[in-house]
Amino acid sequence: MFDDLDRQIISILQYDGRTPFTSIAKELDTTEGTVRRRVKKLKENGLMQIVAIVEPHNMGIDEAAMVGISVQANRISFVADEIAKLPEVSYLFQAAGDFDLVAEVYCRDRDHFVSFLNDELQQIEGIERTQTFMMLKMHKLSYRWGEARPPGFAQEYFENNGEGE
Repeated sequence: MFDDLDRQIISILQYDGRTPFTSIAKELDTTEGTVRRRVKKLKENGLMQIVAIVEPHNMGIDEAAMVGISVQANRISFVADEIAKLPEVSYLFQAAGDFDLVAEVYCRDRDHFVSFLNDELQQIEGIERTQTFMMLKMHKLSYRWGEARPPGFAQEYFENNGEGE
């Protein structure tokens, strides 16, 4: 679906989504037009998006939690669709184990979080129980999956590994 050049472009953009295509092209020894076309294709095919990421605390969001959710049999898809509509939920996945679904939730403050749990989440038909894991301190937050590398890595890597000769 995508090749090594696409992976290298993605790797660079994961560190800085505003890296100029000319800089990426120079680092990867290709043309700016090739990088521009590749990025456009990756975005159009839904393989990549470029977004701004903010620190929630700096946006006035002071309560964060992971919420494990147990759901009645045969209701997971319905419940997941309903939870996904809630603006406080930033991340939602189906899980194996003690919970059917796990949601990452961000709220303004403790009162907002309690209201979210009692008046929104736990009112969804099909939810049997929830368990909240409050985030006390964030030790790492990264959106750099796969082989994300800092700028300049590609050239150094290929030189040291005998590729590109």
